[in-house]
Amino acid sequence: MVGGVGLAAGLSVLGSEILSTPAESSTVSPFRHGVASGDPLPDAVVLWTRVTPTEQSLPGSGRGPRVTVRWEVALDEAFTDVVRSGAVETDATRDHTVKLDATGLAPATDHWFRFTYGEAVSPTGRTRTAPAPGSTPERLRFGVVSCANWQAGWFSSYRHLAERGDLDAVIHLGDYLYEYQPGKYSYGHRNEDVRRHDPPREIISLSDYRRRHAQYKTDRDLQALHAAVPFIVTWDDHEVADGSWAHGAYEHQAREGSYAKRARAARRAYDEWMPVRISGTAVVGDGRRIYRRLQFGRLVDLSMLDLRSYRSKRVAETDPAIDDPGRTITGEHQLAWLSGNLATSPCRWKLVGNPVMISPVTVPPRPAAEEFALSQTVSLTPLRSSAPNTDEWDGYPSDRRRLLSRVESDGTADVVFLTGDVHTAWANDVPGPTGGIVATEFVCSSLTSNNVDDFIGARPRTVSLTLEAAIQAENPHVRFVNLDDHGHSVLEVTPARIQMDWYAVDDRRDPRSGSRRLASWAVKAGTARVEPVGRSLGA
Repeated sequence: MVGGVGLAAGLSVLGSEILSTPAESSTVSPFRHGVASGDPLPDAVVLWTRVTPTEQSLPGSGRGPRVTVRWEVALDEAFTDVVRSGAVETDATRDHTVKLDATGLAPATDHWFRFTYGEAVSPTGRTRTAPAPGSTPERLRFGVVSCANWQAGWFSSYRHLAERGDLDAVIHLGDYLYEYQPGKYSYGHRNEDVRRHDPPREIISLSDYRRRHAQYKTDRDLQALHAAVPFIVTWDDHEVADGSWAHGAYEHQAREGSYAKRARAARRAYDEWMPVRISGTAVVGDGRRIYRRLQFGRLVDLSMLDLRSYRSKRVAETDPAIDDPGRTITGEHQLAWLSGNLATSPCRWKLVGNPVMISPVTVPPRPAAEEFALSQTVSLTPLRSSAPNTDEWDGYPSDRRRLLSRVESDGTADVVFLTGDVHTAWANDVPGPTGGIVATEFVCSSLTSNNVDDFIGARPRTVSLTLEAAIQAENPHVRFVNLDDHGHSVLEVTPARIQMDWYAVDDRRDPRSGSRRLASWAVKAGTARVEPVGRSLGA
């Protein structure tokens, strides 16, 4: 838990004008993309920024000099107690991003960090290290988010999370950015842009992906959250292309060139622009292996998955190949790694950062408009009677059966899947192969990306109410579902239970939108069954 750090930390990080002015940054500071931290360990954390040494050194330009950027980490915001410092060189080959592992830090401790280039000083960021391996924290809190489409609205949820002051980290489950061109899956059923993507086209090249990452990091609310709390991230499909799998993507066309080249470019830019250790290092490298494990004392073991880079191509729900044991969503190595993590963890709670839904869900026949709207969020293809969504774990039943059979046979308790992707909110009891409940799944809604009422063009909480009821009638293990609201979630973990609070923004088109609590569900240690909670976690 953040020790004595409240809203003031978020405000002082970027200055009060950042949280009161939603427009993209127009500052001439060389640190115009903010600062960030991520992947907290007991003794280390990744630090990130981007320097613009000249006005010609714009993101994706491939231009600009090689420069040296200095960094400092302190135990106080005034930097009177500096505990680590150093210097990093950067240039156009890494898009003038700066990413490093600050090591030798004290566990479970708030730290402040900043960068300098010449006479320029970056905004100050606050981060927090993980608890020591043998410790037993009384409480941890995480923000849980996914699916932030720039064109579909403002990122007010990031502001609300930054203002809390009680988070140990933010878990981002994918679709941190979108690859779309203007007018593609933007606001509502008319696809109107609330604000337009840069570059103004579908991104394909390394330069394109760098520019898109840069644009997202000019969002003031995202800058505020990055500067207030460390992120733990993974990618889903939109970081590369919609519907991606190991060797292609649903939205990638042959005229766009090699998919392999596009994927390498996208993941290289992601490695450069995100505060994450990829392939085990903070140093920008091959941009490949993002699945990894973080532990928070003996309370939380968090396995972050990659469910795009190794998966087999999606098949239709009626294709007999769907049950082929050779088809995979995780890849053989990642599945063995995850199964081993869950079986051997010394921690009370085994959390899984799971980009797509693992709970089985079928949908009964509905009117055409409802089926289309649900297909655009929970699936990519039109639904049929009692059809599963084959873009999720439902499309890879052999992998799911192998994983959950191991959980069941080992008697592994307190497994919780944290899921994004489907733009909607769910609390599920995860059934095992023999029918018993073996795990819990909490699914966060989208920050801005379209959900069911958006695609239908209906008023929120009208048409979707009957669809939600139909889903729950068909799937009794679905305890809560909301198909309409956009927002964020907060997860509290204690030795006795885990609680998830879902929050909805009032209007994603309003940069100053307020938010309200939608629901709270919890699971007690040793039970696996989720139950409604009448009281929120507070801040």
